[in-house]
Amino acid sequence: MALDPEKMKTIIAFKKRLENQLEALNVETKEVQAALDMVNTILLEKGFKRGDLKEVPPPNLPKEVVLPKQEPIYESSIDMRPAPILTVAVTSQDRENVFPLKTMNDESLALICFDKEAMHVLPDESKHFSANTPPFQNFLVEKVLAKMKEKDTEFVRNNQLEANKAFTYDIIKEEDLIREIVIRNVDDERLKELKSSIRWTFEKMYEKMKS
Repeated sequence: MALDPEKMKTIIAFKKRLENQLEALNVETKEVQAALDMVNTILLEKGFKRGDLKEVPPPNLPKEVVLPKQEPIYESSIDMRPAPILTVAVTSQDRENVFPLKTMNDESLALICFDKEAMHVLPDESKHFSANTPPFQNFLVEKVLAKMKEKDTEFVRNNQLEANKAFTYDIIKEEDLIREIVIRNVDDERLKELKSSIRWTFEKMYEKMKS
């Protein structure tokens, strides 16, 4: 028996929705696999063997990336008295724990990892990204990170934001090589801008390094 037009439209719309969900799952699967491959590469470069990785027991905590403690070289810091007026919501239930950054040609650039305290940017160590390579300092640091910190510093000064909720960042370097960028108190609006700015910066740096 033929379906009436309205039921046909409903079924077609449902089919389209299933196709979109399947496509999204395929994209997510590829991103997760790429992130896993990069994490394995980082661990292996640090001296782990594949057998060692299999012996590590799975954590009982919620899914998150726990990074090893390091002694940072502080590029920036903040020390102000708290003013309990306004707080910024910095958590999001749908944030990825590991987010790979790639070039348009699918070349690995960095990993963005999240834990309970901060957002960690881990450049691909095989690329040897230098802090002296433009546009790292003149764009990412001065026009993005420093501006966000400066804005929150003003809010703290005006008693509109608690000091421990203000945006801060640390750049961890080994000589001039960028090993990690640690960013704290990132709200969802800034997270989108940071992902885009960091990916663009490292892609432009990589282009200059190749030329």
